[in-house]
Amino acid sequence: MAGSSASDPLVVVDELTKTYALGEVAVRALRGISLTVTTGELVALTGPSGSGKSTFMHLLGCLDRPTGGTYRLGGRDVARLSKRELARIRNREIGFVFQGFNLLPRTTALENVELPLLYRAGLSGARRRTMAREALEAVGLADRLGHHPGQLSGGQQQRVAIARALVTGPRLLLADEPTGNLDSRTSIEVMGIFQRLNVERGLTIVLVTHEHDIAEYATRVVSFLDGRVRFDRPVGRRRTAAVELENLAGEEADPGDRATRGHAPISATLSRPITGV
Repeated sequence: MAGSSASDPLVVVDELTKTYALGEVAVRALRGISLTVTTGELVALTGPSGSGKSTFMHLLGCLDRPTGGTYRLGGRDVARLSKRELARIRNREIGFVFQGFNLLPRTTALENVELPLLYRAGLSGARRRTMAREALEAVGLADRLGHHPGQLSGGQQQRVAIARALVTGPRLLLADEPTGNLDSRTSIEVMGIFQRLNVERGLTIVLVTHEHDIAEYATRVVSFLDGRVRFDRPVGRRRTAAVELENLAGEEADPGDRATRGHAPISATLSRPITGV
């Protein structure tokens, strides 16, 4: 990740609109969104289904173009970029994490993470594999490199997806309902990874969630309703995933069993600094 200080605006949108045509009906998904995301923020987008938050996420990810208004990413007006330039941004500057993981079922964790690097000219196969391995190590999956998605739990699959999003070294990580298919404990583990990436790397993260308790892991919440921002405010009492996992480990683990397991619990893995990638 290059170049921006923590006080620099990374995302600036002004009066952003998006209208879809469904037959003869015009559906106004976004009705003039204006906000700024500063480098190093962890922002949660909340709101009911149909409120516009996923449409907004697609525009941030350069997966679609707005109908009106402006979107600047790192100072560049996205609407003025060519398809080739937008593809380059998606591959190099933005990482995507989805609710459904979107992993190739017949491909190992290492190969899944390596996929975005295939579009990078000049990277040798050995270098791609090294970068993919470092990304998986960063999310606690060093011992699952050769496993296929069907051999992994839901939480492990989501961590592979996070590693795939990290491997290109993005400035902006977009996560659409990243805990939607996970149980409560695994959701805390995933949010712990996001919090560590945000703190230790200064990675800017914007995530969509329907769950208010998940939004409390962010530094700021932007709530959408009917295509508009309903409120935009900092999180007052922020939850800390590492502390919650530590407490859960203490409540659940038998001290004698813990000494004979032969590997560290996930709470210990998530408390280590993220390195590499």
